[in-house]
Amino acid sequence: MSNQQLIKKAHVWALALILAGGLWAIAGKAGIRPQGQNSNQNQNQNGNTNSNSNTNTSGRSQNGNANRSNRNSRNDNASGEQAGMGNMASKDHEFLMDAAMDGLMEVELGRLATQQGASDAVKQFGQRMVDDHSKANEELMTLASSKGITLPTTLGEKHREHVTKLQGMSGAEFDRAYAKEMLTAHNKDVAEFERQSMKGTDPDLKAFAARQLPVLQEHQQMARSLPGNEGKGKSNNMNRSSNNNSNRP
Repeated sequence: MSNQQLIKKAHVWALALILAGGLWAIAGKAGIRPQGQNSNQNQNQNGNTNSNSNTNTSGRSQNGNANRSNRNSRNDNASGEQAGMGNMASKDHEFLMDAAMDGLMEVELGRLATQQGASDAVKQFGQRMVDDHSKANEELMTLASSKGITLPTTLGEKHREHVTKLQGMSGAEFDRAYAKEMLTAHNKDVAEFERQSMKGTDPDLKAFAARQLPVLQEHQQMARSLPGNEGKGKSNNMNRSSNNNSNRP
C-alpha cells in the first residue's frame, strides 16, 4: 500500500472520530444519558419519593395520635366532672343543687335586708341569714367537692327574680315582702332537709341535712315572728293538724 493511501485512511479515521465526538456532545446536551446512569437516577428519585411519602405518613400518623390523645384528654376531664354525679342518686343530687342555690339566695337576700330593712327585727334576721347560710354553704361546697361535684356560685334566673323584686322595695313594704319570702323559703327548706335526713341514700349528704335541720327550724320560727307573718305559723299548723285528722279512719 502506498503512502498516499495510508494518509487517506488516516484522514478518514480522524474525520470519523471528530464526527463521533460531535454526536456525543450533541446527545449530552439533549439530555440523553447512558442506560445505567438513568437507572441510578430513577432509583435515587424513587428512594427520595418513598422517603418523603414515609415521612408524610409518619407525620400524619403522629398528628392523628396527638388529636386522639387530645380528644381522650377532654373526654377524661368531662368524665371526671360527671363522676360525682354518676356515683350519687338523682334525688340526692337534686337536693344538693337545690340546697346550694337556696343557700346562695338566702345569703344575698339577708345582705339586702340589713341594708333596706326598716325594722330592727328584719335587719337582725337578715344578718343571721348571712352568717348561718354562709357557713352552711361552705360546708356543702366542701362536701360536694369531695365527691367531684361543682356547685353553682351564682344565682339562677328563678332565684335572681326574687332578689330583683325585693331590690325595688324599701321601708315597711320591703319588710313585709321579705318576711313573706323567708317564711315560704324556710317552710320549703325544713320539709326538704327533714326528708333528706330520713330518706337520703348518700350518707354524707344525709348527715349534713340532719345537722342543718335544727338551724333551719329555728330560722322558720324566727321568720314567723317577722312583721306581717304574725299568726301565720299557728294557722298553718292548725290546717295541717286538721288535714291529718280528717285523713285518719
